[in-house]
Amino acid sequence: MTPTTPGASRRRFLLASAAWGLATPAVLAAAPAHAAPARTADGAPTGAPPPAAPPRVVRETRVTERITDLTLASPALGEHAAVRLLTPRGWHPRPARSRCWPTLYLLPGGDGDHLSWTDHHRIQDLASLRDTLVVMPMMPLYGFCTDWWNHGAGGPPRVESFHLSELIPLMERDYGAGPRRAAAGESQGGFGALSYTARHPGLFRAAASYSGFVHPLRHPHAVRAGMTYLGMDWLALWGHPDRQRHIWAAHDPACLTHRLAGVPVYLSCGDGRLGPLDPPDTEPDDHIPGLEDPDNPFPDDVLSPTEAIMREENEALALLLRASGARLTTHFYAGTHDPPYWARELRASLPMLLDALHG
Repeated sequence: MTPTTPGASRRRFLLASAAWGLATPAVLAAAPAHAAPARTADGAPTGAPPPAAPPRVVRETRVTERITDLTLASPALGEHAAVRLLTPRGWHPRPARSRCWPTLYLLPGGDGDHLSWTDHHRIQDLASLRDTLVVMPMMPLYGFCTDWWNHGAGGPPRVESFHLSELIPLMERDYGAGPRRAAAGESQGGFGALSYTARHPGLFRAAASYSGFVHPLRHPHAVRAGMTYLGMDWLALWGHPDRQRHIWAAHDPACLTHRLAGVPVYLSCGDGRLGPLDPPDTEPDDHIPGLEDPDNPFPDDVLSPTEAIMREENEALALLLRASGARLTTHFYAGTHDPPYWARELRASLPMLLDALHG
């Protein structure tokens, strides 16, 4: 599910992962422990949500020599889902069991657009990825890399189940993906890369977040403001931040840093101000009712409040990760919530990600 193409400021909003709000103290609740990394009988990674049924490939299209597009019938999402593959040298679909490749999973932002990695970031031009399989799944609009609570009823969208319990086993069974995995993402996808890595220890060897919303419990009213602005039920995601706090904490990377000890992590984020990759005529983000504290307004030179808030989130998480023993690299800079920065940060983080995959 991909929305119609918005203007630059609205696209920044759609990608912003609802990370708007004020600096408030967070209560860091520990989530329940998960099983040690292993494989289940049906091939899914241990600790991932159990699939109700396997996904079915309904279309496979070779776009270029190295780009293949898949359309899956996903029980977890309750709809067809698109996945783009950037394939390594010597790749063939359904390879012999003895042949598999280190695999980088790139997660989309809040607009769910899986094509941004090739259309905006041009990863197909990177020589360093010629020996790596890159898997780029879509996500429903504002899917938040989460199996939605849906007021206790569960059911679609089950984004985490789609990504981890449906897609990964399919990639490793039929498309040459190997058990050496890393995850990275932009905006909501950056949240997903860190949340997945922490929630399922051993599933990913490294994680990178580019302008990710990495501490939702710090700004729960911002989730409400963002989803309400889009006409969505914000309580369907994780429930109420007080009554269902355990659900929020179980997904919040800042509450799970103890599970990232020893894991290579890359965090990058702008400050919401005009930066070197922003054109001079860059427009401010759309105004989101309920985003700004009237007693603590954003500075006049902040064009992207979403990025300014994410900067605060990322700096707070960085302190917690260092205290937990994660192998952390950070890059904080002047700039807005826009793809040119994520393309740059992806390239900067690739040595770390590829060392974890190939080292």
